[in-house]
Amino acid sequence: MTDPSSLPSPQPSTAPPAAGSEPAAQPSSAPTATTVEDFRRNLAAVRARIDAAARAADRDPAEIRLLPVSKTVPEERLRAAWAAGITQMGENKVQEAKRKAANLADLGIHWALIGHLQTNKAKDVAAFADEFQALDSLRVAEALDRRLQAAGRGLDVYVQVNSSGEASKFGLEPDAVADFLAALPAYSALRVRGLMTLAAHTDDADRIRECFRIMRTLRDAGLQAGTVGDGQLSMGMSGDFELAIAGGSTCVRVGQAIFGARPTPDSLYWPANGAE
Repeated sequence: MTDPSSLPSPQPSTAPPAAGSEPAAQPSSAPTATTVEDFRRNLAAVRARIDAAARAADRDPAEIRLLPVSKTVPEERLRAAWAAGITQMGENKVQEAKRKAANLADLGIHWALIGHLQTNKAKDVAAFADEFQALDSLRVAEALDRRLQAAGRGLDVYVQVNSSGEASKFGLEPDAVADFLAALPAYSALRVRGLMTLAAHTDDADRIRECFRIMRTLRDAGLQAGTVGDGQLSMGMSGDFELAIAGGSTCVRVGQAIFGARPTPDSLYWPANGAE
């Protein structure tokens, strides 16, 4: 697997973006990609959007990592995606990710698990994942740490925050984040990189911006306390990543704008119907 240390590690900006500089949210899906050329076309379109959003927020586009979300996409299409230059992939379901990691092991893909994890799946995640972006309980932290220690591995992790306050979403409440981060050094196999969120599922751009403002405030407090690693912010999906970039995101999780519309509803994978 790809060494996570070889991936770019942008330094986050703690300054809020200029008011009114962010582009509007864009449609979340693109034509279904099946060939290498399809993927190159969709990737180019997404990267152009990332570049434009970054420049509108007076940010360097190189600060923003693109994590393609490959959930539900068949393995043969993922091989075409890899040939088009996609070497990192995000998955929600442990069993699906485990199968793909095994069957595509020859490609050296960097696998990111971005969905909710139950403790009984910690052994699987410790065996194949390169990063975990949905840590929201000390029970899961302890289970992962124990399995990772046994395997002689470390794992990059992001703490998931329920920035929208929606009962249907996983993640810590914002006021619980500081204490949770302070407890994580006890689990030495976990390398805390930053925070992750799903913004409110709404057409109200102001409400989405508020989710991202909450995350930036939490991240900045974690940087000051020395508890949030290098302070990455994983936020923004296909329909709202321009707003997330304006709000300080350093990692956008994009699925349908790269791979095309999914055959299954998002509710199968997310507790809320956000589209990444």
